[in-house]
Amino acid sequence: MTKKESGKARRLRFEIFRYNPEDPESEPHMQAFEIDEAPYMSLYIALNQIRETLDPSLQFDFACRSAICGSCGMMVNGRPTLGCRTLTSDLPEVVRLHPLPVFKLIGDLSVDTGTWFREMVEKSEAWIHAKEAFDPQAKEARMDDDLAQAIYEGERCIECGCCVASCGVANVNQNFAGPAGLNRIARFMMDPRDQRSDAEWFEVVSNSDGVFGCLGMMACHDVCPKELPLLEVYAYLRRKTLVAAFAGRS
Repeated sequence: MTKKESGKARRLRFEIFRYNPEDPESEPHMQAFEIDEAPYMSLYIALNQIRETLDPSLQFDFACRSAICGSCGMMVNGRPTLGCRTLTSDLPEVVRLHPLPVFKLIGDLSVDTGTWFREMVEKSEAWIHAKEAFDPQAKEARMDDDLAQAIYEGERCIECGCCVASCGVANVNQNFAGPAGLNRIARFMMDPRDQRSDAEWFEVVSNSDGVFGCLGMMACHDVCPKELPLLEVYAYLRRKTLVAAFAGRS
């Protein structure tokens, strides 16, 4: 008999990773909580109910609740996803929650993605490099519509960290740019306002910590909540770096 046929709400069991790295007496362990499922319940709602009624010490991150801020990335039954857009009705009665790997653990399900992304941006210098002095009187630069749309696709990344957590290379190589890093590099490589040459970009991305470190498993593409075209991004980066490599030999 299904839930709809019985008219009874499911009893959900949440097995949640608990650990406070700042508490010397804390040890990593799983803790179970049970609550009744409500219509249209998301993990955001479920975790808040657990914190408000069962354990106020539970740590997790949420902000916008609309899959925009990227704060609520977590491992749900072994798969990285956003808690705010995950409905419990799409999950089994036993839900196992872990923090995203790769990133520094703050506590329980809360991780520090900000430091990782800041270091990635600084390492790749992922901002517009202009070699000419800024002229406030100059006319606004025009851009082809298709190119502007391609750049916008890269800008849709919300830096939730799900793609990084799913990446086998990022999990073993802390210097790897990661899917989000490569996407950001491609966004500025496409931008005509960035005046770096192909040879300069070659030094940024054409090594084992850049695009050639990717093994092509594409788990990042599968878990991206914004469905960014990461396969196209990697193909673009490889083409550009190969062109720069052959140009350097001529």
